[in-house]
Amino acid sequence: IQWLRQGIGLPDTFSGVIQDNASSATLAAVLVMRERAVNWEGNIKGLSHFAPLRIYCSDQVHTSIDRAIWVAGIGQDKLVEISTSGPMKAMDSAGYLPAGIIAATDATGIGACDDLNAIADISECEGPYTHLDAAGAGTAMICPEFRTMWEGVERFDRVVFSPNKWLGEQFDCAAHFLPDPNALRQTLAIRPEYLRTHGTEDVTDFSEWSVPLGRRFRALKLWFVMRNYGMEGLRSRIRNHVKWSQAFCNRLRQHDDFEIITDPILSLWTFRMKGTGDVDSLNQKLVDAINDDGEIYITQTFVDGQKVIRFQAGQFDCEERDFDAAYDAITRIAAKFT
Repeated sequence: IQWLRQGIGLPDTFSGVIQDNASSATLAAVLVMRERAVNWEGNIKGLSHFAPLRIYCSDQVHTSIDRAIWVAGIGQDKLVEISTSGPMKAMDSAGYLPAGIIAATDATGIGACDDLNAIADISECEGPYTHLDAAGAGTAMICPEFRTMWEGVERFDRVVFSPNKWLGEQFDCAAHFLPDPNALRQTLAIRPEYLRTHGTEDVTDFSEWSVPLGRRFRALKLWFVMRNYGMEGLRSRIRNHVKWSQAFCNRLRQHDDFEIITDPILSLWTFRMKGTGDVDSLNQKLVDAINDDGEIYITQTFVDGQKVIRFQAGQFDCEERDFDAAYDAITRIAAKFT
């Protein structure tokens, strides 16, 4: 985990732990937000003894945030989703005094990237706990040229991303970094006598850093990948995926039947088939037909109220010819609807 921290450029003030997935790391962060806000008494007294809490995020974050709010007992209506603006769909956080803020770098839907320095300024002024979900993009931060996307990351209380999404790891493997693990331990640590290691008070017990008490040996598969490919080999793959995906976007941009809706954020971008009448339905039919065909697989989302099609490169061994095949599949199947 320290090799990975160095690889993505986080300062050595950060330590880390491998979680099963980013959703668990997010839940842990929300639990810390909850306990910190109620002076570490929520686990003992429950939330009914305290004023309602508020957690803030943009409307582009992953739905795992909603589930974390449910499980933590905070309640869906206490999650305030802030509207986004700008080409990267960053949250507009002006005017709020949040107790906890969850930001995103390359959010799953369309790659939204929040202004981390602006959010950190709010945190330092008003005191809320901060958590960054960089589940897909974190891997790309092994390439220094992409780190402008998360400038200010070192000012956050917690950062998570998933090497199993783009670094060639088998699921499950989420990298969870934090400059001070004490708040996490204070929230989650439970120490019955049978778990105590007497005479070793300085031992690091990672069961106190995660919701599950039992832990698998996930570090081994991370070690294998970094040792086998080397950081430069991994960087080369990421750079190629981004380059090939962006070239594919520009190629489809020239096609008369399509329009690009959101430009590439790393390898993720969205497009839409042009048409008349119910264009949303047309695009959903195109998605379904492409997936039924089986040569490539894509998903859909909404941008500003209109249905769009997502394209993202992330398969570890994809080659440039795979992007040519994707273009051929999309245009071939789309021709049946024109």
